[in-house]
Amino acid sequence: MAFLETDTLGQERFSLLLLEPGEIYFEDFSVFYYPAGLSEQDAIRRKQRGHLKMCSKSIVFVPKDIQFPIIKFPMRCITTIDEWSGGLFSKLDIKDRVLKVVSDQAVEMKEKNIIAPFVFRKDSAEHRFSLNYATLDDCLPLFCQLQRASTLPPADQSHMINAIVLSRQSRVKFNTSWLEDLYEKIVLETQGDRNTPLAKNPGRIMLTSSRLYFQPFNNIDRWPVLKIRLKEIKRLIRRRYLLRQLGLEIYCSDNAQVTHLYLSFKTEEIRNQLYDHILQQQDLHLDEVGQEDMTLRWQSGYISNYEYLLYLNSLADRSFNDLTQYPVMPWVISDYTSDHLDLQDEKVYRDLKKPIGALNQERLDRIKERFNDMPEPRFMYGSHYSTPGYVLFFLARICPEYVLCLQNGKFDHADRMFNLLQDTWNNCLQGAADFKELIPEFYNGSTDFFVHKGIINFGIKQDGRPVADVELPPWASCPADFVRKLQDALESEYVSSNIHHWIDLIFGFQQRGEEAEKADNLFYYLTYEGAIDLDSIEDPNERAGLETQIMEFGQVPKQLFTTPHPRRLCTTPVPRPVPTLEAHVAARADSDTNKDKRSFESSMEKSLEVPEPVIKTVDFSKIKTHLKYTLHKDAVTDAKLSVDGKNVFSVSQDSLLKMYSLEEQRQLRSVNLSSMALSSCLAMPDNKTIIVGSWDNNVYFYSIEYGRVLDTLHGHDDAVSSIAWRSGTLYTASWDSSVKIWKLPQPEQGQALSSAEYLGQLDHDEGVTCLDLDAESRLLVTGTKDGHLCVWDLYTQYISNQLAVHHGRINAVLISPDVRRILSCGEDNYIKVLDTGTGTEIFTKDVQDEILCLHWAGGLVMSGNSAGFVQVWDMDKGQILHQSKAHQDAVTSIDVAEDGRLLSGGYDKTVIVWQCG
Repeated sequence: MAFLETDTLGQERFSLLLLEPGEIYFEDFSVFYYPAGLSEQDAIRRKQRGHLKMCSKSIVFVPKDIQFPIIKFPMRCITTIDEWSGGLFSKLDIKDRVLKVVSDQAVEMKEKNIIAPFVFRKDSAEHRFSLNYATLDDCLPLFCQLQRASTLPPADQSHMINAIVLSRQSRVKFNTSWLEDLYEKIVLETQGDRNTPLAKNPGRIMLTSSRLYFQPFNNIDRWPVLKIRLKEIKRLIRRRYLLRQLGLEIYCSDNAQVTHLYLSFKTEEIRNQLYDHILQQQDLHLDEVGQEDMTLRWQSGYISNYEYLLYLNSLADRSFNDLTQYPVMPWVISDYTSDHLDLQDEKVYRDLKKPIGALNQERLDRIKERFNDMPEPRFMYGSHYSTPGYVLFFLARICPEYVLCLQNGKFDHADRMFNLLQDTWNNCLQGAADFKELIPEFYNGSTDFFVHKGIINFGIKQDGRPVADVELPPWASCPADFVRKLQDALESEYVSSNIHHWIDLIFGFQQRGEEAEKADNLFYYLTYEGAIDLDSIEDPNERAGLETQIMEFGQVPKQLFTTPHPRRLCTTPVPRPVPTLEAHVAARADSDTNKDKRSFESSMEKSLEVPEPVIKTVDFSKIKTHLKYTLHKDAVTDAKLSVDGKNVFSVSQDSLLKMYSLEEQRQLRSVNLSSMALSSCLAMPDNKTIIVGSWDNNVYFYSIEYGRVLDTLHGHDDAVSSIAWRSGTLYTASWDSSVKIWKLPQPEQGQALSSAEYLGQLDHDEGVTCLDLDAESRLLVTGTKDGHLCVWDLYTQYISNQLAVHHGRINAVLISPDVRRILSCGEDNYIKVLDTGTGTEIFTKDVQDEILCLHWAGGLVMSGNSAGFVQVWDMDKGQILHQSKAHQDAVTSIDVAEDGRLLSGGYDKTVIVWQCG
């Protein structure tokens, strides 16, 4: 809404909104207008000075005196356009400069500069204009061409107009005298349209090493050339425009000459070429918007539902500057009649699991009956939940000029306007073709669109009253109170717990296809991106018709999620944000049986019901080296602190197991277990046994007490990559594409460790590189060499999710203590967070240097990367809190003791013990 121009006083009265949507304004001529219907003497005496605007579908006269109306002559209504001669004009020595326009209709607009419905004069009349500085040869031929084009069918008319436009624009080059700096290097020159709501203006675009210029082909803008310094550009977003990737939206700093520019191009290639060249310029410094962490921050409660929904809208190419793709928000309240609104009562809320069209079962039954009898392509709803008409229905009181533009110079019937909240909601529930959702203005604190300022006459309703302010529900004392309560409702616990269902319908997996049909959420096929290739349609009439439908009938947002959206974990209201525009996965593998899937989902629901609070008791932002030693001859592959915290165990590619005493600060044991590298180790809780995985396919059980190998487990057909033990069960992962499960009880006091007993095997398509399991051994997560992350239900030993998360090897995986999230890092330099229940990526970040190891530390995550840094992450926000240079080469292993001591091992053969503040 902030980008819709609503104040016209003091501005040039003529604007593109006075033309048909998409109509092009070419140029103007200084003229005198001699009013029709008067004698020549009276016409000369009452002549009006002004400008005659040449447009692609009309001629517009704009008087200098605002007491007189602007007059538009639609080309289709003009019967004659020619030179006029004779009579008194010959005595004024302007015989060769008088234009005669005979039109069956004249449209009068903005008399006294007051916005009002257009006045249509439908009588044939002759209108005369004398040109002050030009001759008829300068304008008459093109006027005649455009008039002839208006007699053709719509597609042919568009074709002829486009040819005229191309011919004129090809002769216009960028005026380099407008360059600000003689030392600017020209990078790229191209052509595009500057888009504003309901209007577009073509021009030439020049990119230099320091600025972006837009030179319109006409004089409609305040400046002949718009200039944007590259260092003032804060955001650069590629946009979908009319269901095609043709748009580029540019946001600049508040003090820039131009704070916002929305461009569209003829082809995606041209758009991308300009986008890429802008990104390559040294003067460009874009704001870091942190889009990769928005879902994570929303889920953790760090941003509001409102901010997150605005972010999703922007990500789905919906913009405040495009009425055909305006941001969409949900109705959340269903009670507009009570005297009091109790937001603790779930009955006052709308069912967010259903689209608007499915909230009324009786209406839905009628829709389904028609749907079943419909030929392909079938649809349930012929109208959409967001169209330019619906947006302006709500904003009519503050954007009347846009309404008049969209509705051919007329306001809607007074009784059909946005007058009463209850009526609007009822019509959305019961109307045969009304399925509209809300717009952000209902939740952002501004209340102007509810209030009628009393300047514009919208008409008289059937009860004899004029259209006034919007009538609010009894529970709202004023517009500000109404919006405040809607804000509270949007951030309420009920909505926070259910809004992910609405996201599934609008932006997610229930948006299209079979899932949309199951959810009663199927719209007309032309509203979906990719439903039709306009560039392949050769029939110009068909293409013109389809473009009109796409523009006017609504567009489904770009699909953002193909799996169910994760639910919000923090459902308590967050502090209300300052409203801004931008607060800005592979398919799930089916379980082998529905029973197995239900078992996994049931266990997940149980884990999500009662979240355990995470207490951060150690200040990991102040880690410092306590002890550093080098005992191995090759890279350290794993290092662990003993349960009692007295010893460090480490294994290496040198095939040695080392035991180092922290109390005595010396090596106690050095054991050659294998002829090949050792990959992993863990200390049993009794501090008596070390379990070691080796590249020789074996697992070794080494006794600290007896100083010898107690047992060797020939478990795999390839290298053992990772091991884990919990609650009497051992898990071994291998490059042979399997994870094997062994029964290995903890020995009773005084008893020896028993041999591992084979229990089962989890097969993978590629070698397994890492694994992790939750505290109760219900869930196992594995990572593979080809970047797949597999989630296993350990109750059934069936896979519940298989996700292509990384390109290349996964280095480490973690399950969060509350079992709600899964972390992974890979050789593609990305760290990712996935929602456990849905498998949806809620955070992804390119960390530049490959992360090789991860470990939970209270509510934080410790990581080690290929550059030798140990990093501390807050995974509720997706931010690095602290990092320290640890090793001269990659950090390969991280371990954290209960007392907060941190252990790291690296490719530099070194083990470091850290102290935390």
